[in-house]
Amino acid sequence: MLVTIEGIDGSGKSSLVSSLETLLSDLSPVITREPGSTWVGDQVRRAVAERMDPVTEALLFAADHAAHLSTLVRPSLRSGRLIISDRYSDSRYAYQQETLRGYIPEPLEWLQALHSGWTIRPDLTFLIVLPVEEALSRIGDKRMKEHFENHNLLLRVQEHYLDLAGGDLSRFVIIDGLKEEGEISEFVAGVIRDSFARSRSHHQP
Repeated sequence: MLVTIEGIDGSGKSSLVSSLETLLSDLSPVITREPGSTWVGDQVRRAVAERMDPVTEALLFAADHAAHLSTLVRPSLRSGRLIISDRYSDSRYAYQQETLRGYIPEPLEWLQALHSGWTIRPDLTFLIVLPVEEALSRIGDKRMKEHFENHNLLLRVQEHYLDLAGGDLSRFVIIDGLKEEGEISEFVAGVIRDSFARSRSHHQP
């Protein structure tokens, strides 16, 4: 079963994933992220840091996604494992849809076509939503911000996320990112636990 955690920068995704690793430890979840830990993921982070052109950046993100699927996601799914990924293809659709604007006509359609035929649809996606001002205050000025981390961009990215969720209501669960961290993690862990139990029962002979 593939579970993905999505949201704009500063939404609390990574903290949630860390909590889920503890709360669901009895299920031995495979915890992962995109960009991944392969050399392709390293190149993605380099492209972001060096502000490569948006098309190069988008293609590197897609290459990292392909490597992630072949090296970890597909083998884990074949073994019946629970996978929890901090970011996945929806991040591309939400973020690159915006960064590609003006470079490629209909960027969302282009991105979805780029992934068509080989990506794996998540079973469940938790989208953390919160005011952009709050997300940016959480990021703070402690480190150099990536070019994705500015108010207007994040505002549009969150709107793209909500549009994606509206078009796939059976997969997305919207989470209020202003709720207490423990309340969020307990709720999400409970939904994952129930869904994973159902998926295992369906696959039993």
